[in-house]
Amino acid sequence: MNRRTFVKNTGLATAGFAISPTARFFSAPEPSVKLGFIGVGLRGQNHLDNALRRKDVNVIAICDIDDRMLDMAGELFKKAGKLQPKVFKGDVNAWKKMLELKELDAVIIATPWEWHAPMIIGSLEAGIKYVGTEVILGITLQDHWDVVKAAEQHKGHVMMLENVCYRRDVMAVLNMVRQGLFGELIHLQGGYQHDLRQVKFNNGQNAYGGGVEFGEKAFSEARWRTEHSVHRNGDLYPTHGIGPVAEMLNINYGNRFVSLNSFATKSRGLHDYIVKNGGEQHPNAKVEFKLGDIVTTQIRCANGETVFLQHDTNLPRPYSLGFRVQGTKGIWMDVNHSLYIEGVSKTNDAWEDAKAYLDKYDHPLWKRWSASTEGAGHGGMDFFVLHAFVESIKRKTPTPMDVYDGAAWSAITPLSEKSIELGNETVEFPDFTGGQWMYRKSSFALTDEY
Repeated sequence: MNRRTFVKNTGLATAGFAISPTARFFSAPEPSVKLGFIGVGLRGQNHLDNALRRKDVNVIAICDIDDRMLDMAGELFKKAGKLQPKVFKGDVNAWKKMLELKELDAVIIATPWEWHAPMIIGSLEAGIKYVGTEVILGITLQDHWDVVKAAEQHKGHVMMLENVCYRRDVMAVLNMVRQGLFGELIHLQGGYQHDLRQVKFNNGQNAYGGGVEFGEKAFSEARWRTEHSVHRNGDLYPTHGIGPVAEMLNINYGNRFVSLNSFATKSRGLHDYIVKNGGEQHPNAKVEFKLGDIVTTQIRCANGETVFLQHDTNLPRPYSLGFRVQGTKGIWMDVNHSLYIEGVSKTNDAWEDAKAYLDKYDHPLWKRWSASTEGAGHGGMDFFVLHAFVESIKRKTPTPMDVYDGAAWSAITPLSEKSIELGNETVEFPDFTGGQWMYRKSSFALTDEY
């Protein structure tokens, strides 16, 4: 199968089960997906907890280099009343031994960012047909191309587990977009606007240095994530904002990103946090952080729309992803929980509370599965992203968010770094689909099933 055929089939394929004539007389057992986890840190444990709740999933293997995290994961198995999995540990390449398990149907990767691309590719090369990975797909632009080509070569399905695409209000707005309430879309905004200073500096007990450690002395994400802020300057985490926006704009399905430029402010927030909590004499107060406190990115689309993204994690602020959906008939903004629809809103030229619209256009997925989302994490979003991954495996269908989506959303990071490095120059956005974006059809959230 050549690349053109693979891309087209991945975008268009839908499938069901082949049922024998006698199958109707028997109650077939629920298909059990045999799942392995590479990385069971705090984020991996969240996915693991959700997987252990499902009757159609059997987690048979886990891998991590941190014994503390492995012990915490083991407790989740006990709590769920499930058999303990095979454990792979010892060194940074232990995951390769896990992939030798022939019974694995799929793996979920929840490791530091720099490991995602090699682990995705390694899983595909090992014969794993379904790979779910935490954001992002890779570090460099070449990483993204390598992942795409590996998926094509091995005829595998790579789904980046972008949970915000399933946020309840976002899905309601997607439903409204598809029903034409905003008219023709013109401009959309999103981002990652979230004070993460206590995540980037954390030693687990918040004792030594007042919680201003990162690297080897730190705990969880602070052991690796903060290093990216030291050495890189760009939108390091674009997918929460761009994923939902891309679904509304049909990116890779009749539309695509064409070009991008990015700007970064000066860097002050992380240094100030260290000085405030650890003092001017703390060793980390001498670290020079390259990442600008706010990174702004503009994207132009093939169909004429523009997208505005912001990465804002190093300054004091309340959480907001800053979504804005604006078309020829109206606008929705999440920051003020309001919208305006011309000719429909009760008051001309005044914001209207969006709640009644969000309730009316609640997506069928949420209507059907809302009870199952309780305790799933991130307001229920995490249930849906795992549910979609598992159902795709069971049905042997493409995942609703595929490798081309993941690559387009995630590649914003290295492209923004390049633009900033070149003095905010506009750079070309690669077409990972090889021209097939003009013909592909989306399968994301078109039913109430998954």
